[in-house]
Amino acid sequence: MVAHTRPMSPMARYRRPLMWGAIAVILAIPAIAMQFTREVAWGAEDFAFAALLLVAAGLLYELAAWKLLTARARWIAGAVIVLAVLVIWADAAVGLF
Repeated sequence: MVAHTRPMSPMARYRRPLMWGAIAVILAIPAIAMQFTREVAWGAEDFAFAALLLVAAGLLYELAAWKLLTARARWIAGAVIVLAVLVIWADAAVGLF
């Protein structure tokens, strides 16, 4: 029996490493900034919250990319996930709501 798979686009091959690499870079930025300025003062709980939020968003996107068939649907899902992360992060940072 032959499994039916959808053809992989050239960008799809790099989507996962780029996404997880971007998450690692986003988490590293405050750690690096803390070495140069006192205005960035994150504690362990801040890093844990950011890691939880970003990894959860990454896993949610992985699920969406796996289930959604078209590139347009994956782009929309990605945009919605990024918007949700930004809203949650902003609310946690300054209490918007």
